[in-house]
Amino acid sequence: MISQEKKTRIEHDLLGEREVPADLYYGIHSLRATENFPISGSKISSYPELVNALASVKKACALANHEFGLLDDARKEAIVRACDDIRNGEFHDQFVVDVIQGGAGTSTNMNANEVIANRGLDYLGHPHGTYHELHPLEHVNLSQSTNDVYPTAIKVALHFKIHLLIDAMGILQIEFEKKAKEFADILKMGRTQLQDAVPMTLGQEFESYAIMLSEDRDRLQEASQLIQEINLGATAIGTGINAPKGYAKTACKYLSEITGIPLVVATNLVEATQDAGAFVQLSGVLKRVAVKLSKTCNDLRLLSSGPRAGFNEINLPPVQAGSSIMPGKVNPVIPEVVNQIAFEVIGNDVTVSFAAEAGQLQLNAFEPIIVRNLFNSLVFLRQGCLTLAERCVSGITANRDHLRAMVDNSIGIVTALNPYIGYENATAVAAEAHQTGKGVIEIVLAKGLLTKEKLDEILRPESLVGK
Repeated sequence: MISQEKKTRIEHDLLGEREVPADLYYGIHSLRATENFPISGSKISSYPELVNALASVKKACALANHEFGLLDDARKEAIVRACDDIRNGEFHDQFVVDVIQGGAGTSTNMNANEVIANRGLDYLGHPHGTYHELHPLEHVNLSQSTNDVYPTAIKVALHFKIHLLIDAMGILQIEFEKKAKEFADILKMGRTQLQDAVPMTLGQEFESYAIMLSEDRDRLQEASQLIQEINLGATAIGTGINAPKGYAKTACKYLSEITGIPLVVATNLVEATQDAGAFVQLSGVLKRVAVKLSKTCNDLRLLSSGPRAGFNEINLPPVQAGSSIMPGKVNPVIPEVVNQIAFEVIGNDVTVSFAAEAGQLQLNAFEPIIVRNLFNSLVFLRQGCLTLAERCVSGITANRDHLRAMVDNSIGIVTALNPYIGYENATAVAAEAHQTGKGVIEIVLAKGLLTKEKLDEILRPESLVGK
């Protein structure tokens, strides 16, 4: 019923009646949820991939319901057109419920049902709220439950976010590979436990960062495959109650066609409805990415430290003034922000772990917080990789002369000479270098243990580093 004077409509639920502005596409269930969950300030609309995934699921279900003869042509077409509008970016502002909510995602599902129903009513030529013509639950949510719609939509949305991160990591990997080639002929001292170890090239050091990214991109691909298993058709707890026989496979077929994702129906829908294992696996991989990325940034900060009183092996591109009190100071702000992203992702993984563990019996009620943390981790890591690639790694330069001087002056270089001068001589040279502060090469030449020509041959980068 619509009040023309107030330009509102009256909707009802099991708790009673409420006035809803007539022009809104969401209804009473969404309205109550906005009042009940003023939690994070991040609405569902903040996660466009999730909104589009919800619309994709609802479209697939409408097509399946029509195939089974449960939905007439007109209602099916109205739902499909409404879903396509949402998937094209329209009406996202009507997804108003906070992403963190009680009820295992019910408010998110209700929000989607109401928006799709009211947009469908536009196409059917009826005012918003005339639900006897197209009902959010009886038609849009037909043969469904929040408990299969919500996790399925999450997985569809995560699939696209994962691949955006994989692509961003690929861009960063390429930048490290470029630097590895550029620095392939620059000899430096490797370090273990922050102490001089043995020679390597700066190119090898940067190549290792590229390889770490490549390995983690593979792990993300594996995690992506795990979330292709869905429980759509499980309805409330996995028994498929209120859905026709064969509905799960039919809905999955349509959803795969709509999204382009090779989705599969879980072998056991009761197990799949309560299991958050795929989310835990993905979160663990994101933590792995974050930890290794942060370690890389720690290295970049160390290697560029100084410039006069630190390692001073590489130069990070200066992107902003570093101090309000110290003129001329430039800080490694890009690696620092990526470090902080890593801390956030590690914390998010703890939250996902607790939320998954807290599931009880046939359902996990805490998927909303899992969603928020996984999406934030994916977004933060993607932006971190792109920023690190563009604003830092691509502009790194090497201090070649300083690096070579460090090698020549390092006691660690004696390890490379050991096969040529013998262990006893090498030990004596190292001891003298410690006591006098002289360089190893200087002492070796003074003792006549090797000629300069032989030393130059031994200390060539291609001679010192293994492949």
